[in-house]
Amino acid sequence: MTRSYCLVFLGVLLVGCAGSPSKNLSETDAVPQKRQAVKTEPLTDAQQAQMESAREALDLENWASARSVLEALKTQRPKVSEIHAYLGWVARQQGEKEGAIEAYRTAFDLDPYDAVSANNLALLLREQGKFQAAVSLLQEGLEYSPNVADLHYNLAVIAELYLLDLELALRHYRAFRELNGQDSQQVAGWIADLERRLN
Repeated sequence: MTRSYCLVFLGVLLVGCAGSPSKNLSETDAVPQKRQAVKTEPLTDAQQAQMESAREALDLENWASARSVLEALKTQRPKVSEIHAYLGWVARQQGEKEGAIEAYRTAFDLDPYDAVSANNLALLLREQGKFQAAVSLLQEGLEYSPNVADLHYNLAVIAELYLLDLELALRHYRAFRELNGQDSQQVAGWIADLERRLN
């Protein structure tokens, strides 16, 4: 069975937005603090209507219309992660990888709990051959969303096939299996194979 990558966009409403990462450590604390989602006011009724219009255009794969509405919303509400995530999806569908990378990175910077944007951004980085950057991003995503199976799965595949880090791959295949239960039969053979190779 070939190992495929999960480039998915879940049409979920992302709650809140997030800010830029906190890189400074306090003088008394040697452990970096997790980033927090930037809190923003809810979309107005008019903005909610625009967002719904954009979603309808996305459902119809009318990328130009969706982009137009989302760009207008982004101008009004630049700190709403969901808008950037949708723009990333549109750019990806239109073959604009750099635009997709920029939009997903902004979405994840604004909301570190946005596992979909982290996942999609990591897969785009993998396509560019930036395997370590992809793994690092997936690991950061897992700090905030440890129970998202796709993050574990994609981290395991990239670690195994591109970085040849079999221990890291095994750890995340196991996490994927634990989260998916019966639905994870596809990785059982890969786990057994890695266990043999590591012993």
